[in-house]
Amino acid sequence: MSGNYPAPRENDLIKLVRSIRDLFEGRSNAMGSFTCTENQATTVVTHPNMGPESRVMITPTHANAAAEYGNGTIYISAKTVGQFTVTHANSATANRTFDYAIQG
Repeated sequence: MSGNYPAPRENDLIKLVRSIRDLFEGRSNAMGSFTCTENQATTVVTHPNMGPESRVMITPTHANAAAEYGNGTIYISAKTVGQFTVTHANSATANRTFDYAIQG
């Protein structure tokens, strides 16, 4: 997690301003990474900020992940509260690792 997250009853103005500045600078706690499960066609990723109407953007972080992405064989196939499912090639290829960002 890369952003400052104020407590629900935070009243320290400096901490609140820092949190708002972090958002404007692109920091967010709605990010992470996952690796495609080998020899499976799906990978389930859990994240507390995920919702059914959220958008998930993925970025390959390894050459094998870039190949998967370039082949067009990876997509977000399901979204629910607290998790999303990634459908991908059923392959023994390792290191298909992606970063992700959740919006909404």
